[in-house]
Amino acid sequence: MRRAVSGLRAWLVQRVTAVYMLMFLVFLLAHFLFDRPSSYLAWHAWIVSPVISIAAFVFCAALLAHMWVGLRDVILDYVKPLAVRVGTLALLALGLIGLGAWVIRILWQANG
Repeated sequence: MRRAVSGLRAWLVQRVTAVYMLMFLVFLLAHFLFDRPSSYLAWHAWIVSPVISIAAFVFCAALLAHMWVGLRDVILDYVKPLAVRVGTLALLALGLIGLGAWVIRILWQANG
């Protein structure tokens, strides 16, 4: 089985996504600590602003990429039978694609 994202590339994906997610979470905590929305409408207006909406989408994409690399490495290391490994990776990929589609739907509806 060929590893498309392995070695240095996998390490870089994990580190870059982790740094982005950390920065985004620190930003969210600071924002809600110092400029808390007073109502649902204020929160909705904030989340649908283009910058925040794009940043939230990038956060979710980074989270999914981070999950893929990490869980894929665990599966490749510990699931030995090839058929089970391929099936497990396929289920993982389908699950992450489904989560990504769900995030897109949520952000699309919030903006619509």
